[in-house]
Amino acid sequence: MLEIRFHGRGGQGAVTASALLASAAFNDKKYSQAFGAFGPERRGAPVAAFTRIAEEFIRIRQQIYHPDIVVVLDPTLIKSVNVFEGMKKHGKVVINSAKDLQISNGFETHYVNATWIANQTIGKPIVNTAMLGALAKATGVVSLDALKKAVKEHFSQKLAERNLSALERTFEECEKC
Repeated sequence: MLEIRFHGRGGQGAVTASALLASAAFNDKKYSQAFGAFGPERRGAPVAAFTRIAEEFIRIRQQIYHPDIVVVLDPTLIKSVNVFEGMKKHGKVVINSAKDLQISNGFETHYVNATWIANQTIGKPIVNTAMLGALAKATGVVSLDALKKAVKEHFSQKLAERNLSALERTFEECEKC
């Protein structure tokens, strides 16, 4: 079973990204589940969301404490939240950042400027679908086609077109992927 934890701020779409990833895994004929860590969230506050993907039915129903992959939607969280907490030894990290942050965490780390891409394609700095493109490229956990289908099913046609553009651009431009 593959366990993925998303770290973002309220309004960036971490919970939606988790749900879209689970839908994409289902489109790839895998079992999946997605859920957020809910509490007194508000726009801008740190939030976490989780996705599990497996080849067989998933029976576990608890928060992810030891993720295989961590996706960081806002790099400023790295200074205020231990986004690497509990990561498995050979974990992968995908970070929204315009530059390599030179983090010596021992994990395979990938960077993509999802904020810039989201502003260019969606018109707002909502980076969830952009980060999913980078995640797919860096890890191969789901196919790009499965993600595209999930986006088309989730958003209205106009929003889907913009989000598909963000998804595809980060898939193509993901640095160190």
